Amino acid sequence: MRGDVHVAGKDQCCLAQEKKKIMKMAKGYRGARSRAYRRAKEQVVRSLAYAYRDRRNRKRDFRRLWILRINAAVRNEGMTYSQFMGALKKAGVLINRKRLAQLSIEDPEAFRELVQIALAHR
Repeated sequence: MRGDVHVAGKDQCCLAQEKKKIMKMAKGYRGARSRAYRRAKEQVVRSLAYAYRDRRNRKRDFRRLWILRINAAVRNEGMTYSQFMGALKKAGVLINRKRLAQLSIEDPEAFRELVQIALAHR
């Protein structure tokens, strides 16, 4: 205290900013998780961990979906997914799974041409 004015230390200022940041991030949570600092902090830390994990899981999930779609489309043409991908690689066709899955849905004719290329290089 200097005279009548209280000067907050650096730590107190940082703590207040941290608390404000956590409470802002906890908006929308139910009950004490959005109102009580300790509960809010626990939930925010947990939520950030889930978000980090699930950003990676999303990539995994989309790859599985693309493979599933390609496999279904290729089986209609009389091949399996692994045979198709191996044959495309032998043929030197460089196209990713996302694009193959899109082609199988949006442009079945172009996809059939790729299957014919794969059949020729089996």
